[in-house]
Amino acid sequence: MDKSTLRRWLPTAEQLRSKSGLKFLGALLHSPNLFHLNRHSVSTAAAVGIFTSFLPLPGHMLLAALLALWLRSNLPLSVALVWISNPVTIPIMFYSTYKLGAWMLGIPPEALHIELSWQWLTQEVGKIWLPLLCGSLLAGIMFAALSYLIIQIVWRWLVVKRWKTRLALRKTQTMQ
Repeated sequence: MDKSTLRRWLPTAEQLRSKSGLKFLGALLHSPNLFHLNRHSVSTAAAVGIFTSFLPLPGHMLLAALLALWLRSNLPLSVALVWISNPVTIPIMFYSTYKLGAWMLGIPPEALHIELSWQWLTQEVGKIWLPLLCGSLLAGIMFAALSYLIIQIVWRWLVVKRWKTRLALRKTQTMQ
């Protein structure tokens, strides 16, 4: 995806600073990496957003925003990437991370009968929380590290490719 396309979708620093609900953050919103699209801020933002999307906790967006502020990554991109876990993908992600956590802990995974009720939630959470949390943390760390590395490598490759293209263009212009 091109930088200009991302810039059109993401809010500007001035738009976020002007929000009355964010005034309490004060000087934290003035870090240049929070709104710039450079290799470090984008790769760190991807890692933050993907890691927090795997956590089985409410408030993903707030957690991603706080981590982005702490790590000085691109704030809007960190928050936007949290939506990898959405109502369509959450069941697949959490079932997979539960199975991973059960495997890690050596616990046989239970056959879950899911109901959308408070009673089911209070009874079943006690049985599945530890494998779900362990699997979610491991998957979040692995996919965050993978996304960080992929973005670092691809960004570097694109920079080198553009540099070589400009160099070749300069050579052809000097020969004429």
